[in-house]
Amino acid sequence: MTSRAIPLVLLVAAIGCLGATIFPAWAEDTGPAASAAAMQNAAATLQGVLKASEAQGTPISAKFEIEDRKLQLSVYTMKGSDFLEVVADPNTGTIAKPEKITDADDLTEATEQKAAMTKAKASLLTATETAVNANPGSRAVTSSPS
Repeated sequence: MTSRAIPLVLLVAAIGCLGATIFPAWAEDTGPAASAAAMQNAAATLQGVLKASEAQGTPISAKFEIEDRKLQLSVYTMKGSDFLEVVADPNTGTIAKPEKITDADDLTEATEQKAAMTKAKASLLTATETAVNANPGSRAVTSSPS
């Protein structure tokens, strides 16, 4: 490598590091690996948010997800004939105001989850707690009926 190429490589490396500081690597991706990386510092648990979301209806699914480059906890609930999305802060577990689900794809998903939950023998919270307790050291990332 020539002496002129070394500063260029260092500059490219420095810019790459700066970009990683501004936007963590997981912020660009929405897959499982990105969620796992983003969750490392999350204090809230899926079980805690499931329990808190029960005030908004019966939980039918829950997951950590990356939305708008930020990690969040999302719980779908059913209340009467309505479906709501309850979003929680992954650091505090604080629930924001629930929103009625109106997107066609999300409604289809919620309807399928409701159908599966009507046949379930345990609540989503109980099933999640059972799975976590059976796997010491693990953490629930998503929970949905099938």
